[in-house]
Parts: sequence; structure tokens; C-alpha cells
Amino acid sequence: MILIRNSNYSQVKVSVPSQLASAFKSSCLNSGVSMASVLSQYMANYSATSHKNASASSLSTKRQRRVAIAKVILQLQQILRSEESYRDRIPENLQSSSVFDAADHWVSVLEDVINSLASL
Repeated sequence: MILIRNSNYSQVKVSVPSQLASAFKSSCLNSGVSMASVLSQYMANYSATSHKNASASSLSTKRQRRVAIAKVILQLQQILRSEESYRDRIPENLQSSSVFDAADHWVSVLEDVINSLASL
């Protein structure tokens, strides 16, 4: 079996003995199911299983872990910018309130986390 993948679909090329292909075709006909649906379900199950295995090993090298950390840092920076924007939009009369203090606290926490991750 040959599995060809791209970002949109998976294509499988299977070379089996003719007797096995005939038995599969007969079995599908006798069961009243299409061969395509059986093969599609098989591929969906196969893809789900292989994806789990791929994601489990996707952090197996130092480079892969560094790339994953860089992606996390980018997401945290987006959250930080949103939190800073929220904090900066708080009216002056509320800047000594618990709402402002909480936003300011989370900006500080996010900055610390980002700096910690960046120093790894």
C-alpha cells in the first residue's frame, strides 16, 4: 500500500492479488455497501490513527520543541497585545480600580511568561 498525502486529501494506491480484490468486491456487493464507502471509512480510521502517532512524535527533536515554543510565544504575544489594548482603553476614572489592576496584573504575568519562554 502506498499513501500519498497533501494538505487537502490522502490518496491510497493498493496493489493486492486479484483473488483478494474479487473477494472484497463480492463481500461489499453481498452486504449492500459500496466499496468506496468501506475504503473511505478505512482511510478515515487510518488517518486518525496515523495523525495521533505523528503528533506524539512531532516533539521528539530539540528543533521541533523550539518551533513549538516559538508558536506558543507568538500566540501569547497576541494575547498580550489584546490585554494591553484592553487595559489602555480603561477610562482614567477607573485606572485605580480592581478592573485596571487585574488587567495590569495579567499584562505583567504574560510579559514574564513570554520572557521566560524566550530565554529557554
